[in-house]
Formats: sequence, structure tokens, C-alpha cells
Amino acid sequence: MDEDLLRRIAEALERLSPAAPPAPSLAGADAFVWHPPAGLAPVPNVSRVPLALLQGIEPQKALLLENTQRFARGLPANNAMLWGARGMGKSSLVKAVHAAVNAANPGAVALIEIHREDIRTLPALLNILRAQPRLCLILCDDLSFEREDADYKALKSVLDGGIEGRPPNVLFYATSNRRHLMPRDMIDNERSTAINPSEAIEEKVSLSDRFGLWIGFHNGSQEQFFAMIEAYAAAFRLPTTPDALRAAAVEWSVTRGARSGRVAWQFIQDYSARLGVALPSSLDT
Repeated sequence: MDEDLLRRIAEALERLSPAAPPAPSLAGADAFVWHPPAGLAPVPNVSRVPLALLQGIEPQKALLLENTQRFARGLPANNAMLWGARGMGKSSLVKAVHAAVNAANPGAVALIEIHREDIRTLPALLNILRAQPRLCLILCDDLSFEREDADYKALKSVLDGGIEGRPPNVLFYATSNRRHLMPRDMIDNERSTAINPSEAIEEKVSLSDRFGLWIGFHNGSQEQFFAMIEAYAAAFRLPTTPDALRAAAVEWSVTRGARSGRVAWQFIQDYSARLGVALPSSLDT
């Protein structure tokens, strides 16, 4: 087959092939949600709480803020896993830190949320972001893996970087109620049934080792709970007294059986309604 014929066949096939989709632009918003295969959907208004209103987690705030500020300045930064008690502000902290960093340097970092069920498409997302000039912070909220779930291997490979390496403009944050992202019974089962238990356990729990920064969240004390509700009450100028506010908050936390940031926010919504005070539609003020 002569070269001219081969060239004409190649040109014909190229004409029949669909045009490559244009590279997505991250210039239109500060936050996006990854919807494979459709792509990145901009989020005009992010649901978040200002950093100053996140009380009772000061050490965690300082760690994550410093790490994210380094990333925004082009300095080395670690992937981070925020793990621990439910409702203590793990995902809220990521979103608040992102807002604080961008407030100091508008548009510096794009926040991109990837859903747990889309983790297997993370390599495709990274390939898109690799070509972007903008810094990108990927957030996977409530990340965990169950028995017979092989997606953790894909995530492990991505966090290691593979042959291409993690794009220098991308950082990955995850939140989880589990320190090692796996249920305890899954780890125990591997220990009891594997031919080499230590190797089996290492395979399962080593995923969390890929995160350079571990930030733990624990159940809040009563003083931490009071700090949370008092910060909200002051921000929204609720017409109440400290004693009345604390008494109502204690009663609310007892009925819920927990003292967390989530419970504090639920209490404030109920308490402000009883006072006849309408809360702003957005806390990002």
C-alpha cells in the first residue's frame, strides 16, 4: 500500500472522528463539582461557614490553614486526611480554609469536590487539571471503603503519583469518620483469614499513609460546645443572655446525645426561631 493512499485514509478517518472537547476553564468560579463524564460544574455559591465561627477545633484550623496557605504560595504542601468524630466540622473546615485563603489572594485556589462513588475517575480528573494554570484543591467528603471495594487501590496509586507524579498544581483533601478509611471488621477479617496477616493488613491500612497530614477530630467537650453556640449567637446578635443560651444548649445536647459542631448549628437554628430571629440565607459573611 503506497504512502499516498495511507495518507488519504488517515485524513478520512480524522474527518470522521469527533472533535476533541475543549479544555474546561476554571476561570468562571472558585468552586466546582466533578461530574464524570460530563466534566466540571461550577458552583456559584458554596455552602460554608466562616472560619471564625468554627470553634473548638483551633489546633486543626491552624494545621490545615498553614498547609493550604503554603500550597497557595507555591510552596510544598501535603495531601491531608481529616478523620474522626461525626459532625465536628471536618468538611466545613476545608471549605472555610479555602475561602480564607482566597480572601487573602482572590482566585488563588479552585476548590473541586469529587464524590466518593466517583473516586475511580480521579485519574481522569487529574489529567484535566494537570493542564490547568490554576491551583486546584480536590475535596472528597466522607471517604471510606467497604469489603470487596477495590477503589482504594486506584486512590492509593493516585496519591503515590504513579509514573507521572501528582500534578504540582493539585492538592487532595479527604474527610472520613475512619482513621484508616476501612471498617474495623474488614481489617480484623483480613487478619484472621489471610495467609500472611501482617501483609494483608498493611495492604488495607497503608492507603491512609499516603496522606502526609493527618488531622484528628474528637468528640467535643461541654466548654467547646458552649464556645460553638456562643460564637453563632454573637455573630447573629441573638437577643439572649449567656445563662439562658447555655441552659438551652445543654438541654438540646442532652436530647441529641452529642456535643458537636453539627449539633451546635442545629441548636442555633431552633433557638433563633424560638426567639423570632431569622438567620441569613448564607453564613459566608
